Amino acid sequence: MKFIIDIVKGIFVGVANIIPGVSGGTMAVSMGIYDRMISAITNLFKQFKKSVISLLPIGIGCVIGLVGFTYAIQYLLANQPFPTCLAFIGMILGGVPILVANLKKGMRATHTKFGIVQVIAFLALFALVIVMPLMKSEGQSASLTDPGVVTILKLFLVGIVASATMVIPGVSGSLVLMILGYYYGIIDTLKSFLDSLAAFEMDGILAGGIVLVPFGIGVLLGIFLIAKLIDYLFRRHSVTTYSAIMGLIVASPFAIIYNVMQESGMRITVLNTIAGVVLLAAGAVFTYVMGSKGEE
Repeated sequence: MKFIIDIVKGIFVGVANIIPGVSGGTMAVSMGIYDRMISAITNLFKQFKKSVISLLPIGIGCVIGLVGFTYAIQYLLANQPFPTCLAFIGMILGGVPILVANLKKGMRATHTKFGIVQVIAFLALFALVIVMPLMKSEGQSASLTDPGVVTILKLFLVGIVASATMVIPGVSGSLVLMILGYYYGIIDTLKSFLDSLAAFEMDGILAGGIVLVPFGIGVLLGIFLIAKLIDYLFRRHSVTTYSAIMGLIVASPFAIIYNVMQESGMRITVLNTIAGVVLLAAGAVFTYVMGSKGEE
């Protein structure tokens, strides 16, 4: 029974990881599996059997959530980009109070003030998030259609970065993918790969595998190898780390709007504006409630 419950919890974490603005780490905290998950990851080689038994149902659930929700996200971004965009932004805004609370908690615990180092960390990530979408001259879907060696290497590195952020409560790995300019490409490729797999079309399976395998290897390495680094940063430099994360979060609505406009365009009407505002508020409440539960 516990195995099945952990699968269900993993499904929620998987769904959270595919939605820009929603933190898979926060969802894991809210589901009561975060500490167990991080402990299993960091002690994988020391306690291999125990760690695998702990991670297996969560991993199965994550895959189910990712695969199942890929189609919904792809449809929403293609057909309702503006309301979907506002929903993402609402989810980001809902997580800000939790991040601010964690920043203050870190300042009290370490007796650290918000000084020049923290300001630099904030501005560096803020500027990076603003600049990166502007540097992208073509849609990421097109850049993944016929990937070369350089693109495959980039996918591997992007997988490491995205997965490393997935395990941080309050930070969305999918949001980082969108900022880096690879979100649409990965989602479209994953959907095409699943369609080809269902139809057993080898050309489509191979084409998708060329993109997804290096990205997937990067994700696994990011989760298992960088978890300890993240743990170290939060233990030793929590205020600076949270300051950098705040810079990323504050600038990310611009990155989302810019990327969605580049890829899907935005037809703004009275009806979808109303829907978007409602979804923005609902998204903010959802993320705040989930984050608050995780803090309890």
